[in-house]
Amino acid sequence: MRRFALNAAAVAVFVMMIFPVYWMFLTAFKPTADIQAETPTFWPAHPTFDHFVTAINAPGFGTYWRNSLVVTLVAVLLALVVSLLAAFAVARMRWRGRGAFLVGVFAAQMAPWEALLVPVFIIARDTGLLDSLAMLTGVYFMITLPFTIVTLRGFLAAIPLELEEAAQVDGCSRTTAFRRVVFPLLAPGLMATSLFGFITAWNEFAFVNVLIIKDQSRRTLPVWLSSFRDVFGTDWGATMAAASLFALPALLLFLFLQRRVGTGMTAGAVKG
Repeated sequence: MRRFALNAAAVAVFVMMIFPVYWMFLTAFKPTADIQAETPTFWPAHPTFDHFVTAINAPGFGTYWRNSLVVTLVAVLLALVVSLLAAFAVARMRWRGRGAFLVGVFAAQMAPWEALLVPVFIIARDTGLLDSLAMLTGVYFMITLPFTIVTLRGFLAAIPLELEEAAQVDGCSRTTAFRRVVFPLLAPGLMATSLFGFITAWNEFAFVNVLIIKDQSRRTLPVWLSSFRDVFGTDWGATMAAASLFALPALLLFLFLQRRVGTGMTAGAVKG
């Protein structure tokens, strides 16, 4: 009975979490008449792609899509490179200030990023970086960096040091041992952190509104999605199609990395 109750609770939570996503995709494929019908249907009787055509042809879709993709990928790649080096230094080396550095990383991870909106805006204004994708990329890099350092540091700590030492005994340098022995074992952790960073940067909304003020062509998809209803009114089919197109990259990335993500997240939490 206890296991049955736990399974029932898990199914109920799953349905509550997945139903809005299902309804979003369902509405995107429904004809307008079915969307406005008094009796809701839970499966599209006559699926249509007209709403997706409307969303794709909306003003700025291609530009905002490109901006989001470029900013997100560059920020995630920079965060992975820097965090990998920092995590290796923290997990494998002993140096003065190591404890203070870790405390600073954890403090940055726990700090609410919304509290930095005004300071970041002042910095961007005083340095002439308002309406700049470079500044937006730097902010996303700053947001994702603490989590990636913490996760990769825990993952590195779980990899036995004897593997590197054995490689060095066989003639490898420290760099070669890390590249050939340790780095392949870090794949789950790298995938988990890259997925987190991608979703964080892809969905970010507040900093775009603060940093991109005048040049609308440098805004990203979350802003485009928020203004989509203002352009098309109560066209819920087109709105849900736009939301589906916005969620699709993160969903596909998660489905592609799902086997590695769970392993990476749990392995990164083994040692701290």
